[in-house]
Amino acid sequence: MKKYELTTEAKVNWLGKTLFRVKACVDFTTSSGDEVHAGDLGGFIEQETNLSHDGKCWVWGNAEVWGNAEVWGNAKVCGDAEVWGNAKVCGDAEVWGNAEVCGDAKVWGNAKVCGDAHIFSTKHIFCVTPVGASANSLTVFRNKKREISVSFEWDLYSLDAFRTMASGWEEHLSEVALAILDVALTHIDLSEEVPVLKPCPFCGSESLSVVYEDNLDAYIVGCDSCRASGSVGDTEDAAIKAWNERKEQ
Repeated sequence: MKKYELTTEAKVNWLGKTLFRVKACVDFTTSSGDEVHAGDLGGFIEQETNLSHDGKCWVWGNAEVWGNAEVWGNAKVCGDAEVWGNAKVCGDAEVWGNAEVCGDAKVWGNAKVCGDAHIFSTKHIFCVTPVGASANSLTVFRNKKREISVSFEWDLYSLDAFRTMASGWEEHLSEVALAILDVALTHIDLSEEVPVLKPCPFCGSESLSVVYEDNLDAYIVGCDSCRASGSVGDTEDAAIKAWNERKEQ
């Protein structure tokens, strides 16, 4: 029997993808002890390949999973979190809050990604277990401001705040935690991302180009299919932003 089904409740997200709310078909308990009953509504997915029927994985609330993204195992995606592209969330991993996981990113094991996380590569997250006196998972990740956030024992910390807390632990536990932070900072890439262009509002094509127009002395985004174009920008990023923030037709 299937674990869930797609309902007729649908919405179109910011990338023009139609997502459907899921409804549980059976009773099960997630790995964190949350009970899901047959008939309970979950979050939104684009297609059944986004959420496995096996294991205890689930998508809650207003969370969205689409594209080639996959959630499986005992993983949870909840809140207003978004998972898309080729991203994978598996094991006992959890993604919640306003977190975004996309691109080729993978969140697995006991990792917990929350707050304003923005992870689109495996180089944007680092997770180690066991850490601290209670042997919990320590997850270090990149946020939307291209800064470091730390998730530990269901709480979210800035880098400095976690350093301060861990410095007060028993000496050996503190040394291990601070060493993990140092390795995480070496691993995590904070460089600027390549912006994703929204589909053409006129024909729906995703075949788009950013070009420099000599006569305008500016950059512009154009649709390769129907030749529609957006507002001009002084830089490529400005043109992309103008295109993505346009009013929908």
